[in-house]
Amino acid sequence: TVQVSLDANGIPCYDIKEGAAWDNIPYTPALEDLAKNCTAACFGSLAQRNEVSRNTIYRFLDHMPEGEGILKIFDINLRQGFYTKEIITESIKRCNILKINDEELITVSRIFGYPGIDLENKCWLLLGKYNLKMLILTCGVNGSYVFTPGEVSFIETPKVEVADTVGAGDSFTGAFVASILKGKSVREAHELAVKVSAFVCTQNGAMPVLPKEFTR
Repeated sequence: TVQVSLDANGIPCYDIKEGAAWDNIPYTPALEDLAKNCTAACFGSLAQRNEVSRNTIYRFLDHMPEGEGILKIFDINLRQGFYTKEIITESIKRCNILKINDEELITVSRIFGYPGIDLENKCWLLLGKYNLKMLILTCGVNGSYVFTPGEVSFIETPKVEVADTVGAGDSFTGAFVASILKGKSVREAHELAVKVSAFVCTQNGAMPVLPKEFTR
């Protein structure tokens, strides 16, 4: 159970209840078979607050195939105090795409001990240090970036009338990854992700039905 309250700007605050079923996800033979045939997996830090689910996530990622088209996306999602330096480090080591927002990047930089450089250089540092395919940085109303070795895509955030922002980040990630899996370029995937995320912000709830133009 997650209690979500919104401030005057529609920004959510989460109270995430502990002892949930997803804190205790078992690793099963069926899950291992799925991992061995999985092209893309997205995971965060919150489900790793309990050792049982954390170990299951790591084992799943470790049993996924290797190769150019395999995507392991760490959508970091720092929530309350449910993360440690070790969890963040182990997760970045296991991913090849890191998605992070500007506030989370500042927190991670402080934890890792390099706070004195600007956000863009922090991204290049993480991209190179962990040999990532991509690093996605979202900055709310200040736009978003996709860093890949040698180049960066930046897109401004569309100005929309916000109903609430719940689900905006996950819809961005989902649209981006789905586009990459369809063979779209990083820029094309980025453009769609921004549009989908902006649309979700105009709707109440985290999972509105998307217009057909977004699902082709």
